[in-house]
Amino acid sequence: MDTTLAPSSRSEGFKAADLFVKCLEAEGVERIFGVPGEENLDLLEAIRASSIELVLTRHEQAAAFMAATFGRLTGKAGVVLATLGPGATNLITGVAYAQLGGMPLVAITGQKPIKKSKQGRFQIIDVVGTMRPITKMAEQIPSADKIPSLVREAFKRAEEERPGATHLELPEDIAREFTEAMPLRKIHSRRAAPDPDALMTAAERIATARRPLLLIAAGANRKRVSKSLTAFVEKTGIPFVSTQMGKGVVDENRAGYLGTAALTDGDYLHCAIEWADLIIAVGHDVTEKPPAIMGHGGSAAVIHINFTPAQIDDVYFPELEVVGDIARGFDALTRLLVPSPDWDFSYFLQVGEEHARHVLDRAQAENYPLLPQRIVADLRRAMPEDGILALDNGMYKLWIARNYPARRHNTVLLDNALASMGTGLPSAIAAKMVHPGRKVVSVCGDGGFMMNSQEMETAVRLGMDLVVVILRDDAYGMIRWKQESMGLPDYGLTFTNPDFVLYAQSYGARGHRVGNADELLPLLLGCLNAGGVHLIDVPVDYTENVRVLTEELQAKTCLLPRGDTGGSA
Repeated sequence: MDTTLAPSSRSEGFKAADLFVKCLEAEGVERIFGVPGEENLDLLEAIRASSIELVLTRHEQAAAFMAATFGRLTGKAGVVLATLGPGATNLITGVAYAQLGGMPLVAITGQKPIKKSKQGRFQIIDVVGTMRPITKMAEQIPSADKIPSLVREAFKRAEEERPGATHLELPEDIAREFTEAMPLRKIHSRRAAPDPDALMTAAERIATARRPLLLIAAGANRKRVSKSLTAFVEKTGIPFVSTQMGKGVVDENRAGYLGTAALTDGDYLHCAIEWADLIIAVGHDVTEKPPAIMGHGGSAAVIHINFTPAQIDDVYFPELEVVGDIARGFDALTRLLVPSPDWDFSYFLQVGEEHARHVLDRAQAENYPLLPQRIVADLRRAMPEDGILALDNGMYKLWIARNYPARRHNTVLLDNALASMGTGLPSAIAAKMVHPGRKVVSVCGDGGFMMNSQEMETAVRLGMDLVVVILRDDAYGMIRWKQESMGLPDYGLTFTNPDFVLYAQSYGARGHRVGNADELLPLLLGCLNAGGVHLIDVPVDYTENVRVLTEELQAKTCLLPRGDTGGSA
């Protein structure tokens, strides 16, 4: 299709809606997720005549989750479209999800005419003012001539470190204006390398430390960082832990992996963090729930290595910052560092071994409903190395973060920043679009799944090969665990569910229900290989939450001998 701008019959130039879409094409946009409305119709027509695919969803929130996940996986801003008023407000959770999670996203909303309107204040709210606190940029387009610069700025701001959300409002009358303006050329910028003196100081601090430890966090989940960081770990042998959003940046099956910070404290990796005298925090972002308190009188010094300077708060207070491209920084550190004979990793290795043993506990349990340990183990057995788990938010997120070793970066898509429910299915749909040749499984609780379950229709309509696993406990399980841990009565958190097998079939998907523990793994493998959209209803028993994550860890953690530091916690 010829997608060049064609002059209109009007002498004034080009229609603004057409120009807007040409600007999107100039940014490399290939698809837009969303639900158009009356105020978007000129823009919709321009999209129809363009090279861009419209991915029509059943709810604007789900569209925003999809666009954010697209941005997370590609580094290029995902684009989401909605109309004014309720369409725009439905985007808010997804926009906040992208902003807090560091995912590049451009949100586009319509608006009534701003120069002359016959509808009073019908459906009109201040969308730009609403979006401004949860985005890096929110602007109304005041004239057709401003479209090229505002679109370029929105994409630049969304994609540059730290990535996040931006918003543009295109009023209906502006979309119909004519202009002679043309799209701006996209400029690709190269991230600056860290300061050589800072790198040299960091290398000296690491070399002279006794017990250095890597903490891999959300900002490290970028292109090239995984390769550079893996080379650093291979040369130095320094052990590593990860935050939930840093999972898989370095292969978690390799020696030196001590665990993922699924819990705020009280797990084995927290013992390692406490024993370290130097924490190398890679890509740490204070919007992610912290894995431990670092700084402010703590025993370990902290080096901050990230694309952007550290944000100082009560739990993060680094004494050295290495700011710039993380991959280039670790390429330099790998060259500069030689493993020191004075490094003592003995206690770290004990922690890693104990964590590995604990993860295997009950991984083959025959209990029915299934225990979370068995579910996570079977998911790992079923998924190939490059397979992608897209998680919703619930109790299972902690079990998967802790018990599921990720082999590659961005193969466990979870959110530990906004941590919104309803993300699992939309994120899986976007992941399958980005990686159509890879196996993708959405893991949801029954509560989170029902918040965007309508997107089953979207997945079926798009002809996807996708597996949706629903862990059914007929309750908001994570909050119920917290309630129990606080010694409160069981109240206000249980519900009933539809028949999920029939529910899936009503959308044209295949529905399955696990009848005993031994059925899950073969069912997962069969669905992954069969093609089409499959939903698996898995009854889960969360009584292990308190026994394992509260009582057992409190009783066992940090009782290992600590080598030359002596004693126990």
